[in-house]
Amino acid sequence: MRVVIPLGSSPSGRSLRATPERSQRDCFATLAMTGVVNNKRRHFMRIKKPYLLSTLIILSLALIFGCAEYGKIDQGRVIAYDKEKSVVTFVRDAKEDPKKPDYSTLPPHVYDLSPAVKAGQMGPEPKAGKRMKMDPDKKQIIVFDDATQNFLTITYTLIDHKENVGAKDPLVFDVETKKAKKFPVVNREKKTITVYSRRLATLTTFTLPDEYFARPDSTWDAGDEVRVYYKEPGKALKLMNISKTDIYKK
Repeated sequence: MRVVIPLGSSPSGRSLRATPERSQRDCFATLAMTGVVNNKRRHFMRIKKPYLLSTLIILSLALIFGCAEYGKIDQGRVIAYDKEKSVVTFVRDAKEDPKKPDYSTLPPHVYDLSPAVKAGQMGPEPKAGKRMKMDPDKKQIIVFDDATQNFLTITYTLIDHKENVGAKDPLVFDVETKKAKKFPVVNREKKTITVYSRRLATLTTFTLPDEYFARPDSTWDAGDEVRVYYKEPGKALKLMNISKTDIYKK
C-alpha cells in the first residue's frame, strides 16, 4: 500500500505550517522527525531516485513555507536610544555586508523594545551615535542630522591620519587599565576632532568650521550595530547588540 504525504504535512497528516501555538523549534523538530521516518522506511522498501528527490523537495518547501512565518530580522546602526521608554532608533544597513555596510536607508527604523525586555531577550544596551560613514579619500564625514531627519555630508580639513590602527594599538588602547580609550575626542579650544574607526582601522584628526563644534560629541561617534527580531512591525521581540557581542566567546 502506497502512502502519500501531502505537501507541508507530517506523516501523521498534521500540517507543518506555522501557527501561533507552534514554536519554531517544534516546526524544525517535526521536519527532522519526518526525515527520520523516511530513513527508517528504507529498511522496508527501495526508494528510487525520483521519489527520493521528490521527498527532498517536499521537505525543503515545507521548511521554507512552514517555518518562514515566524518573523523577520532587521539590522542597522543606532542613532537614538531611550532606556526609560525602551525605544531604539537605527538607520538600516542597505547592503547587510559586515565589511562594507551602507547606512543609507531612510526614514530611520524605530522599535519598541518593551516586548524584548519583558521576555528577557534584550542584549547589552546599545550606544547611540550619529556618524554614518568616514571617507578618508574624499576627506568627508557623513552624519545623521536630527533637525532635518536626513544625512549631512561634511568636508573636513585633515590634520593627521593613521592607518592600520588595531583595537589594541596603544594609540587607542590603554595598556595599564586594559581598556579602550574613549573616542571621539573633541577639542573645542583647538577646534579639532579625533575619530577612531575600528572597522577601517584608522585614526583621523581633522578640523571643521566653528558652527559644527556646537553639536554634541555623539555627532562624530558611530552608534552600535544592532539586530532585532520581530513579527509585528515596530515591536522587537529580541535585540542583539552585534557591536558588543562576541559570537565566538565560549
